[in-house]
Amino acid sequence: MNANYHSSQADGISDPGEKEKGIVTKKMPKFPFGRIVATPNALNHLTYDDMAAGLMRHLTGDWGDVDAHDRQENEISLHRGFRLFSVYHATNGVKFWIITEADRLATTFLLPEDY
Repeated sequence: MNANYHSSQADGISDPGEKEKGIVTKKMPKFPFGRIVATPNALNHLTYDDMAAGLMRHLTGDWGDVDAHDRQENEISLHRGFRLFSVYHATNGVKFWIITEADRLATTFLLPEDY
């Protein structure tokens, strides 16, 4: 995934795993996500498929491996316009975060050590 990639929310998001199975489903993002960016470290350790799957989950409100407190905070943040935070694991086991800023102008892929 290009660090400068920007996508339109209007088309919905296809689940990459389902597309391979011949099933195409679209889920609409629950919030605006702005420009999609990634740290160099994230780009070096994550595959495009891992990033695409994580982004689809994040934008549809599947917050991944966050704790109960962060899950509740995300649900509040959806309605009040605060920062959104998700935690996922790539197929190679690398833990990564996706953060959408409160102003919804940017969504960032990063590894915990990049924070």
